[in-house]
Amino acid sequence: MYRLMKDIIFGLRFKRAVKRADSLHNITHRKYLVLVINKKLEVLSKQEVRKLVANGIFRKGTTVGDIERKALYITL
Repeated sequence: MYRLMKDIIFGLRFKRAVKRADSLHNITHRKYLVLVINKKLEVLSKQEVRKLVANGIFRKGTTVGDIERKALYITL
């Protein structure tokens, strides 16, 4: 029962993040990614991810391609 509730809540949060990514994509025409960062769903543009990788926020050796492959959702 507990696992079911967690899955339902995650599903609702994921839908909200996808809607936010799509709406931001329609406004700015950038590629947006839905990622899990610190157990939260984050919506980041690919340009923001590039800046985070360049500043060393992610582990050394991590590339934008690695992060893009692990994204839960990518706008087109």
